[in-house]
Amino acid sequence: MIVRPRTGLLKLFFVMRGSVVPRILPQIFGFALYGAAVVAAIKLLELDLGDAGVAPFALLGVALSVYLGFRNNAAYDRWWEARKLWGQLVFEIRNLSRAATAMISDRDELRPLLMDSLAFCHFLRGELRRVDTREAARPFVGDAVDEIHAAANRPDASMRRMGARLGALKRAKVLEAMDYRILDERLAAISALQAGCERIMGTPLPFAYTLLLQRTAYIFCLLLPFGLAGSAGWATPLFTALIAYTFFGLDALSEELEDPFGMEANDLALDGLCRVCEISVFEALGETPPPMLPAENFYYS
Repeated sequence: MIVRPRTGLLKLFFVMRGSVVPRILPQIFGFALYGAAVVAAIKLLELDLGDAGVAPFALLGVALSVYLGFRNNAAYDRWWEARKLWGQLVFEIRNLSRAATAMISDRDELRPLLMDSLAFCHFLRGELRRVDTREAARPFVGDAVDEIHAAANRPDASMRRMGARLGALKRAKVLEAMDYRILDERLAAISALQAGCERIMGTPLPFAYTLLLQRTAYIFCLLLPFGLAGSAGWATPLFTALIAYTFFGLDALSEELEDPFGMEANDLALDGLCRVCEISVFEALGETPPPMLPAENFYYS
C-alpha cells in the first residue's frame, strides 16, 4: 500500500511509485504512434472521411464510461471490504488477548494460545498472497510450524490448535464453562473473518466484464484518430494518448484493486497489519512489542 502526502504541481506528473503508468506505457505510446500514422496517412493520401467528427465517439464513450464505472466500483468494494475484514481481525485478536489474559492465570498456558493466534495471522497472509510464511510464523509456534504447513488449509489448522488448547484447559478445569464459551466465540469470530477473506480471494469479478471493457477500449482508441484527424490535425496523437491513459489506467487500477491481498503498490499492507496484531499480543502479555514496520519509499507491504 502506498501512503504518501499530496505532491506539488511540479512533482504531480513525475510520480511513478504507486502509479499505474509503468503498466500502461505500451498502450499510451502505441496509440500515440498509431494516431500519428493515421494522420500522416490521411494527409498523404488526401482521404475524405466525411464530417461526422467525434460525435459517434461521444456515444461510444458513454457506454465505455458505464463499463469502467461499474468495474472500478466493484473492484474498490472488494478492496475496502478486505480492509474492513483485516481491521476486524485486529480487533478480534485484541479481544482474544484481553479475554484470555483475564481468564487464564497460568502464563505457560496463556502464552502458547496467543502465539498460535499470531501464527494464524501469518498463515492467513500466506494463503491470501499464495506465499510461504513458515519462517514468519516459526518464532511464535516453533517446530509446530511444519506440521501446520502440511495442512491443506493452514490458517484453519492454526485455529484447530487454538480450539484444542481451549478444550484441554476446560477439561483440566482451568476454564469454567462460561469462560470457555467466551473464548470460543472469539475463535469463531476469527474463523468467520478468514472465510470472508477466502470468499474475496476465491471469487474474482466475472471475466466477461473485463473482456467487454478491454475490447471496447481498444476499439475506441483504434477508431478515435479517424474522428480527430480532420479537426485536431497533428494534435491527434496527443489526444489519443490522453484517452488511452485514462481508459487503460482505470482498467489497470481496477485490476490491482480486484485482488486486494496481493503485493502490488495499491494492495493492502498485510505485513503491517500482522505486525499490529503482534504488538497487541505482546503488550497484552506484558512483553516488549516489536516495532512497526517502516515504509520503503512510501510503500507498506
